[in-house]
Amino acid sequence: MSTAPPPAVSLSGRRVLVLGAALLPLSQDPLTGAHVELGGLDRLIGVGAADADLIIIDADAWDGPGMAAGIQALTLAAAPPPVLLVGTHLPTSVVRNLLRLERSDVLDAPYSSDNIAAAINGLMVEKAPPAPVPVQGGHAARCWAVSGAVGGSGATTLAIEIATQLCARQAKPKSVCLIDLNLADGSAAAYLGSTPAMRLGDLTAAAARLDAAMLQAFVTPVTDRLDLLAAARDPGAFDAVPREAILRMLEMACETYDWVILDMPRHRRSWSLDVLGGCDEILVVSELTVPALLAARSLSDEIERDMGSGEKPKIVLNRVAARMFGPAPSFAEAERALQRKAEGGVSSDWEAAAASVNLGGPIATHRPKSKIVKDVQSLVDKLAAQPARGHATKAA
Repeated sequence: MSTAPPPAVSLSGRRVLVLGAALLPLSQDPLTGAHVELGGLDRLIGVGAADADLIIIDADAWDGPGMAAGIQALTLAAAPPPVLLVGTHLPTSVVRNLLRLERSDVLDAPYSSDNIAAAINGLMVEKAPPAPVPVQGGHAARCWAVSGAVGGSGATTLAIEIATQLCARQAKPKSVCLIDLNLADGSAAAYLGSTPAMRLGDLTAAAARLDAAMLQAFVTPVTDRLDLLAAARDPGAFDAVPREAILRMLEMACETYDWVILDMPRHRRSWSLDVLGGCDEILVVSELTVPALLAARSLSDEIERDMGSGEKPKIVLNRVAARMFGPAPSFAEAERALQRKAEGGVSSDWEAAAASVNLGGPIATHRPKSKIVKDVQSLVDKLAAQPARGHATKAA
């Protein structure tokens, strides 16, 4: 059955960043009516949707390492524009980095204006909002995602403490699953003093036939009620594991457990919006520093905008100091910087957090009287009392 081509997209008034002077003649045909800016590889650093609607790069204008580094910088942007790479020499390292972007395409020479116009059209067509991660069998799993606004904000620690608090509310074994989706450098297993058992190569190979029973081969039991899904550190993990394998694993986890807590990577992956679309709660963790608060506001705005479902992430302020005066913003000042209310705050208790990490295990186990434990308990009480979002009950 043939698929109809996407409707033509007008570039009139759109901002197009062109890298490579040899591509400027395109402005006379495929880019007619667009505002075209000519730039170099340095323009790829931090460029987002507010800077350009489309980027077209001449792969022949720069050497391979320079081009790969430029596109890698682009993958670190919060919401990079769609990218079209054209040329006759397309190094593998460049294409691999390009494939990390949510919207990208490659045209190998020779190509015509019609080829470029068709590629641009495919990149610029508006995408439908992501579908939630499906849950089979009508199982009423609750899924919460935890993401740090900046590195070192304590998101992994809070994800562990949230999972621990949920375990305390459950009567049956194996009711809570913590999943470390920081595939390249996740630390949840190390914080818990556990050995990661999820072999990414095996997960990828088994994705099409993965079921609840097979999922247990990848699980590390932490307690009788808490299981961990985590992989050993692997810098190439995000490139090695396809989107479908991640979504299938989460689908089976949501069918197996009553509660699923996701420790999310800060930088968006090809599956990030699909995963967030299936969550009941999205928590963005921020410290009380101005850069972290601004990053939390930006990340929350981007998730809300790009999901297109009206779902609003909730911001949790971490390491809140119990002092009236000092260099850090107060809670009220932090909310003004965020331009929204924070869902809750978690007190600063460096000694308890350090003891937990060094001994391996939750703070609730090693320092049960810590203010962190009390604050996370209040946060979980508040979130758990809210109604769950409806999940799809039919597998894709």
